[in-house]
Amino acid sequence: MRLVFAGTPAAAIPTLRTLAASHEVVAVVTRPDAPLGRKRVLTSSPVAQAAEELGLPIIKAARLDDEATGRITALRPELGVIVAYGGLVREPLLSTPEHGWINLHFSLLPAWRGAAPVQRALIAGVAELGVSVFQLVPALDAGAVFGARVVPLPPDANADVVLDVLAYDGAGLTAEVVAGIASGTAVAVPQEGEVSLAPKLTLEDGVLDWTVPVEEIYSRFRGVTPEPGAHTTVGALRVKVLDAAPAVDSEPLAPGEIAATTHALLIGTATTPLEVRRVQPAGKAPMKATDWWRGFRGDDTIRAGA
Repeated sequence: MRLVFAGTPAAAIPTLRTLAASHEVVAVVTRPDAPLGRKRVLTSSPVAQAAEELGLPIIKAARLDDEATGRITALRPELGVIVAYGGLVREPLLSTPEHGWINLHFSLLPAWRGAAPVQRALIAGVAELGVSVFQLVPALDAGAVFGARVVPLPPDANADVVLDVLAYDGAGLTAEVVAGIASGTAVAVPQEGEVSLAPKLTLEDGVLDWTVPVEEIYSRFRGVTPEPGAHTTVGALRVKVLDAAPAVDSEPLAPGEIAATTHALLIGTATTPLEVRRVQPAGKAPMKATDWWRGFRGDDTIRAGA
């Protein structure tokens, strides 16, 4: 089939590579170059870099406006495929390809519609994740589903690792759906079940609340790592938590109470402590939590807080 592919982050690359191996990708639509790193160097999106390696035509667009629509329409695609592009597909572009657009979404729809399904699901402590491929419609992630797949997840994996796993499974599912559309055998089924939403995360979503059970804190840590990042305050200092896990065989501490062992820093919760292994204090490089605490503390009564 003649495909137009729209995507931006690394999670979209497995699907792009899989489809490019079997179909004619007439264009890859991605977000414009963005400044990255401390030096704010303009850098192409991961999808743009992959498309360049594959020798595919690239359209960089912050939004799918009249200009982008005209360029895509001129290519006469039969199907549009979108994976985390970061913008909306509206009419008339939505109906431009003969078969419309399909979307790979990193959840089992209708659960976790929105921009951050993996992160929100992990924060909520759900036991099961998956991928869905659905027909794109004007309403948010509401189209009929061509296929869905439950994906086993690595235990204790953070959002970036989970997204990588889902990205590869999702690539295979998307390829199956595209093949079915090409052969005329694909069938889309309306979504059924309870709808939940997954809006984009903010910095505030990364705040760790030490007054709740450790399982809830750890779920939030997994969901916001690496972005926007889990963080707390110690005294007046904001500290990013880079590596942590529920402590094993540790005595309870009061919520927010900090205690150092030889190998770890423990912070009290409403139940058992969280073991903090690596941190990044504001304005400093990442370091072992115990090393930071030895250099920071002047008063053992200082507590972690929001």
